[in-house]
Amino acid sequence: MNRLSRLSIVVMLAAPLLSACSDDDDNKQDLGGLTPAEDVFGKANDVFTADEWFPGGQLGTTENASYSAPAPAVSNVAGMEADFNTGEDFFEHLYTFEQAPRKGLGPAWVRNSCIACHPAYGHGKRQTEYRANTIGNGYLLVIYHPDNNAYVSEVTGMPQTQAMTPFKAPIDEKQIMIEWKNVTAMESGLPMQFEDGEQYALIYPEVRIPQSAFNTNPKPENYDVRLESTIGIYGTGLLDAIDDEEIERQWAAEAPYVELNPAMWDKEANTFKASAYYSAPYNDTGSLHGDHGPLKRFTYAMTRGSLQDGAGANAIWNITNVTRSDRHWLYSTPAWAKAQSEDQEVVGYIKEHGASEASILHPYYADGTSEGISQRINEILSCSSIAKKETFDTYLYKGAPYNGKDEMSDRQYYQFMVWHRGLAVPAARNLGDADVKRGKQLFSEIGCAQCHRPSWKTGQDNMWVDASTKAYAQSIGKDASQMLPKFPNQTIWPYTDMVQHRLFMVNDIRTGWCRTTPLWGRGLSRQLTGADDRLHDCRARTVVEAIMWHGYSKKSDGYRATEKFYKLPKADRDAIVRFIESI
Repeated sequence: MNRLSRLSIVVMLAAPLLSACSDDDDNKQDLGGLTPAEDVFGKANDVFTADEWFPGGQLGTTENASYSAPAPAVSNVAGMEADFNTGEDFFEHLYTFEQAPRKGLGPAWVRNSCIACHPAYGHGKRQTEYRANTIGNGYLLVIYHPDNNAYVSEVTGMPQTQAMTPFKAPIDEKQIMIEWKNVTAMESGLPMQFEDGEQYALIYPEVRIPQSAFNTNPKPENYDVRLESTIGIYGTGLLDAIDDEEIERQWAAEAPYVELNPAMWDKEANTFKASAYYSAPYNDTGSLHGDHGPLKRFTYAMTRGSLQDGAGANAIWNITNVTRSDRHWLYSTPAWAKAQSEDQEVVGYIKEHGASEASILHPYYADGTSEGISQRINEILSCSSIAKKETFDTYLYKGAPYNGKDEMSDRQYYQFMVWHRGLAVPAARNLGDADVKRGKQLFSEIGCAQCHRPSWKTGQDNMWVDASTKAYAQSIGKDASQMLPKFPNQTIWPYTDMVQHRLFMVNDIRTGWCRTTPLWGRGLSRQLTGADDRLHDCRARTVVEAIMWHGYSKKSDGYRATEKFYKLPKADRDAIVRFIESI
């Protein structure tokens, strides 16, 4: 593969010497000479193949200690780096109400920037209070009915705690309480210290939102709250390039041994259910996968299929509420719309400040009467679903919000997707180290690799392409399927089976089903983000804690492997940790 400078290799291998976070995407630093470790970088040994140094394959690996570097698949295509850099700008900077190019924030939102949730492009950090504007707070509030696991309908699925004046945020975040509790005993019976005397501690969050915090009508009832933190977004293009059939074969191979999520898997037919696929056809003719779209594979709950309908593509709209040509309706709920239309403080403020056509509130002003303003607020804020898209297009969208224009153009969204799909995976480190080699062998021997499958082979990467990218491609006379970074026929090492499992932890994730999180690059988290928090809600502060949570219950799919880890001597436990931190 194309190698970067020898200096960048030294930077990767000397990772502990680097600062925790830097504005320089590549974290380059002049170390004043080469290190002995460079002599083994990229070379096979008795445990690792040469390819394992490059977990993203030849087209998807960066040799820099970075989560934000462009993959060679971007750099190798003329002109794509410029679009990548522009897309990166959309990720890294704040969105505003009216200032281009990052305009359209609101009227309610979850965050005002992407990087706020993904510090240094990595995993979110553990929080003791919920504040949307805290950099590193990757938490999304999961508010659902415990009797059926359905999200409450009064607030959006990604609940909003911020709103522009005079609207009141759907949830008053000052009333959100996060309490971290200690595990005093493992449900499985495993002691809270290893047989050699070393102790470990486990904590978990308990989240409470009183009904008074909801500025909706009606207010939700009978609900629980959980936290889900963002994960690293590097390498997602490579996971998108795995063929649906390959992932299905993995699920089928595991089906005889573990229970699979019945919402995704048809046990009798030994195949995915229709609900496991994105509903839009894979391409214009549906020739690749009949009349359905790509297999859902992103988010903990595997609710998103294809990166173009994936977490980032969805989030650039619903986190900021920034509209675009294929999603020019607001992310809101009728319950919030009704509450705001009935709030006389809101109505009065718009009556006083919204008369001017130059005002951002003018679309809500209507005829200037209290009754007219109230009705218009309800009409605009209720246009929150595809079912109401026609109404929004033909009546409201022409005048509001904001000035009847898409807030993110098709070209800007395309550039965002070049960046999103083109993020590289950092190269592995220290694979020549004796402890790391021993750790890999033990990782497999005790059963961790059964769920954290080491490697995959990508297919031809005949990606599904969204409507917005197609529209931009058509406007410039190009083939949309050839305009984004592609990763065909790459051997990659993400360490995930792309299957959902259950760990049966206390205060577990909603539904209990969670996709096996990729381990690649996670060993750089403390260096690049300043934290090493793991698992879906950052309850694990270290690798050891993450492993032991897999053994909290004997019902856990990871219990047997955890039990074996528990019985290992300290030197072997440390070797496994060192291996995980090196890949």
